[in-house]
Amino acid sequence: SSDLLGSVQPPLLVTNCAAMTAMPRRSAAWDVRRIAGALGAEISGVDLARVTKEDAEEIQDLLFEHGVLFFPQQHLTVENHIRFGRFFGRLEGHPNSDDINSTNEDYPELFELKASKGGVADEWHTDLTCLQSPPKMSILHMRKCPEVGGDTMWSSLSKAYDALSQPMKDLCDGLSALHDASPHGHPEQTSIHPVVRTHPPTGKKLLYVNEHFTQRIVEMNHEESKMLLNYLTKWVQKPMFTVRYRWSEGTIAMWDNSQTQHYVLQDFEGERIIQRVTVMGDQVDRAEPSRWSPHVRPSDKLSATARFDLQLHGHLAKTMAISKL
Repeated sequence: SSDLLGSVQPPLLVTNCAAMTAMPRRSAAWDVRRIAGALGAEISGVDLARVTKEDAEEIQDLLFEHGVLFFPQQHLTVENHIRFGRFFGRLEGHPNSDDINSTNEDYPELFELKASKGGVADEWHTDLTCLQSPPKMSILHMRKCPEVGGDTMWSSLSKAYDALSQPMKDLCDGLSALHDASPHGHPEQTSIHPVVRTHPPTGKKLLYVNEHFTQRIVEMNHEESKMLLNYLTKWVQKPMFTVRYRWSEGTIAMWDNSQTQHYVLQDFEGERIIQRVTVMGDQVDRAEPSRWSPHVRPSDKLSATARFDLQLHGHLAKTMAISKL
């Protein structure tokens, strides 16, 4: 019989066919070491400056499995850092980089955070949930780190959701939350996301609220929202859902932004410099249908506490205006 290249080959035994289709994975030669029960793996034996498309596909599979990956002793150039990031999708610099730290005009896809200029993200957060389409993943290069302290923690949002009681799951499944960019000085940048979303590659349910960007449960009044958000954001931070990583210079970390939150410990002296590229294009889909309408008082019913509804009113009005275009 003729193969796809047109040459004549003897028929293959079924066992040989199976052997040929089950090609050995490159990652079989890598050392993949889990570093916590909830999430996180450290990988050695791969040079990120020389990865191929096939290597990147296997790295992405490992990322979906472990949530966050660490590659010590890489010391990538900026060019190789950006090249590696482009395997996974479209790159963008930070939308509010002028307000938080610096970008390089020659490399707009990359931004840099220096501790000496306030670049320490010491609140739990998923990156840029203030955007309607947040980043899919982030890839960080630790350029300079203190001898002691400055660790980063990540939390698994699937583990956090799975550990909720069934009544709490049922409530959260039907809710939405308003997120904004107030931490970056832009409260006008708002988005609404489900409180429980799905992880696109696996279908897992994820608890998708964070203390940094999430401002309000849309379907609840201000006091109810404050109570529930306080509980859920603290729940995600429980140690049983987390991994804590001690940095060394030259390490590359990449995390799946949809299924994790992270937090930097501000417990160090001296400089800490990271460079990061961000892979855009996450699609935030509800895990279950929305069950209730937004809870806002009529705009003509003004009072002192009406101010708590103003931002949600503004977002809903803006969304309605855009839908009419």
